Amino acid sequence: MTDRPLTLMAVHAHPDDEATGTGGVLRRYATEGIQTVLVTCTDGSCGDGAGGAKHGEPGHDPAAVVAMRRKELEASCEVLGVTHLELLGYTDSGMMGWPTNDAPGSFWSTPVEEAAARLGKLMELYQPDVVVTYDENGFYGHPDHIQANRITMAALHMTGMASKVYWTTVPRSRFEQIMREFGADGQGLDPLGDDGPLPEIGLPDEEITTWVDTTPFASQKFDALAAHASQSDSAFFLQLGKERFTQLMGVETFVRVHDTTGAAFPENDLFAGLR
Repeated sequence: MTDRPLTLMAVHAHPDDEATGTGGVLRRYATEGIQTVLVTCTDGSCGDGAGGAKHGEPGHDPAAVVAMRRKELEASCEVLGVTHLELLGYTDSGMMGWPTNDAPGSFWSTPVEEAAARLGKLMELYQPDVVVTYDENGFYGHPDHIQANRITMAALHMTGMASKVYWTTVPRSRFEQIMREFGADGQGLDPLGDDGPLPEIGLPDEEITTWVDTTPFASQKFDALAAHASQSDSAFFLQLGKERFTQLMGVETFVRVHDTTGAAFPENDLFAGLR
C-alpha cells in the first residue's frame, strides 16, 4: 500500500471533448478526492472561430481559435475540478478527408509511437489507476479521436499502467432519443458539429459494461460545456436546458476493455475493485 492517491486519466482529442462524454465522471471523482488528469491531444484549431466562422471560411483565424479554446478549456477544467491539465499540443487534423489531415504537425499524421511515447511519460508521472479514452473508431470516426485511441492503447502497452481501461460510449437508444428531441421540431441540429449524414453512434444497451450515475454533477457538466461557448457542438447540448440535459446526460457510459480487479459486470463505478 502507498499514499499515492487513486488517479483517473482521461485522454481526449480536442478542447471541449472532456465535457461531453466524461464531464460527469471528472467532476464526480474529483469531488470524491480522486486525482483527475485530463490530457488534451490537439489545439482545436479547426474548431469554430469568431462569429461561428468555420475552418477555411473568411474570418477564421486558426491562431486566434487556439487561444480562445485554450481559455475555454481552462475554464471548463476549473468547473470540473480537474486536478491536472496536460496539453500535447498537436495541430487539429479536422474532419476525416480534410486536407488538414495530412498537414505537417497534425495529430493524424504524427507517428503513433512518437505521440504514445509522450503520453507514456505522463502515465509514468501520474500513475493512473483508471484510463478513459475513445473506442477504435474514435466514437464517430473523427481522425483525432481515432488517433487518441491508438496512442492511448500504445502508451498503456509501453508502460503497463492502469488497472482498468475504458472506452467512452453512449446507449444507442439514448442517442436516438436526443436526435428525436430536436428532429421533432425541425431544428435538425447535429451534436457532432458536422453538416454531413449522422454516423451510427453508440452501442446497444446490453453491450455497455459500465453505467456511472453523475446526475448530482450534471449542472457542472452543463456549465463546463457552456465554457466552450464558441463551439457549435457545445451549443447543441446547451439548447436542451439544464433540466432536460440532466435527464438525458446524467449517466455516463463506458465499455471496459482492460481490468485487473475482477470487478463484476455491470459496473456503476470506474473504480470498482480499487477501493
